[in-house]
Amino acid sequence: MNEEIRALEPKPLWNKFADLNDVPRPSKKEERVIEFMKNFGNKLGLETQVDEVGNVIIRKPATKGMEDRKAVVLQSHLDMVHQKNNDSDFDFDTQGIEMHVEGDWVKANGTTLGADNGLGVATMMAILESDTIEHPTLEALFTIDEETGMTGAMGLKPGILKGEILLNLDTEEDDEIGIGCAGGVDITAKRTYKEEEVLKGATAYKIVVKGLQGGHSGMDIIKGLGNANKLMNRLLHNGFEKYGMRIAFINGGGLRNAIPRESEAVVTVDKVQREEFLSETKELVSQIEQEYKTLEPKLKIEVTETSMPEKVMETGVQELLTRAVYSVHNGVYRMSPEMEGLVETSNNLARVSVEDGNIEIRCLTRSSVESSKTDLSNGIRAGLELAGFDVELSGAYPGWAPNTDSPILKVLDELYQKLNNKKAEVAACHAGLECGILGHNYPEMDMISFGPTIRGAHSPDERASISSAQKYWKFVLEVLKNIPKKAA
Repeated sequence: MNEEIRALEPKPLWNKFADLNDVPRPSKKEERVIEFMKNFGNKLGLETQVDEVGNVIIRKPATKGMEDRKAVVLQSHLDMVHQKNNDSDFDFDTQGIEMHVEGDWVKANGTTLGADNGLGVATMMAILESDTIEHPTLEALFTIDEETGMTGAMGLKPGILKGEILLNLDTEEDDEIGIGCAGGVDITAKRTYKEEEVLKGATAYKIVVKGLQGGHSGMDIIKGLGNANKLMNRLLHNGFEKYGMRIAFINGGGLRNAIPRESEAVVTVDKVQREEFLSETKELVSQIEQEYKTLEPKLKIEVTETSMPEKVMETGVQELLTRAVYSVHNGVYRMSPEMEGLVETSNNLARVSVEDGNIEIRCLTRSSVESSKTDLSNGIRAGLELAGFDVELSGAYPGWAPNTDSPILKVLDELYQKLNNKKAEVAACHAGLECGILGHNYPEMDMISFGPTIRGAHSPDERASISSAQKYWKFVLEVLKNIPKKAA
């Protein structure tokens, strides 16, 4: 099925991407891809190391004539976000990604594509395998678990890497050179509730929110896209406040770094209130769809009668839950006053689940300013604690402060303009690149980030531009040829 991908140019890049996508590689379950990468390095006869946390480092000597250049670390992450459409029959733990070409885009069949950051990984593999590409001494660093905690970057010890320059290949706009990124912190809120018997004469309904775009909770948060958990809560709050609707079950969203596309809930309504509940809910659905008709044209909200649940949530906790979810900030919190168009601080209400007496809410707060990240996460925490939740802040990681005086930035800036007859956009991004963490243990390393154009990352709409990959590949090769010489 992926043969048409292997025929694309540049073949070295797309063939390695196809090889990689044959290997299941969800975050937290990278054992197979670690083994795959270790075998790859060993078969090439290159020095290959797996560190204590599972990062793979493959070292390759400089090509002839490049021995006097500064050593370069090429860096990408092995794991990928696993998201699929509800109607996709696909097992991420056992199947490789099925791809196809659609115009200028490579897409997957109903799942995430893994171009984030598989194209970066494939680039490094192609360079390591080549005997014609000119380059200085290379250390290829393949990190694990970037998407759900950055534990690979966090676990990389000082002293393992010897390179002076780090090229992070995880940017998603081919006309952008990244010099900074956001840090983040996970917010997890939990509480229990008592289950009560369903009142006699009640009717049960299943509410489904679907068809939202979703996307990357950092890069796409500025778009103001619909959040399935927030939209569902509007329906639940209204039904409860006006008609005494009772909640039996909620399953909304998934990964912290993906804007939630879908949510479903099972509720009950007393037969006396049933007709008014349905009429007003239909009107509210119409209002929501009108609000989002431009941003979310495929949004669909369905309310259908369903089988009766055994239990529902106690009313006191239900009131606290719906008000708490309303209070959780979602989306952009503050724009950067220094860099135009850059989101400084945001939050993604990623997950809301209610089942069997347990409630869990998960968020990811991002910011390029540590104090602003603390401010927003403390505000969200306070609201949830007032609603009786136990709240934990965990997995915090630092941002990457921009350095406009970076020597490698000057090299890339000049090369991009030479190759494309226009200047690249030098920018920071509102995503959690590993550079911030790596820079903590390697403060003297000169770091830069760039990559091919990818759209819809972290969603089944993820796609990679073929023409952009060709442009990016040429840029990578020119960058490697023009790495500065070592200090005398």
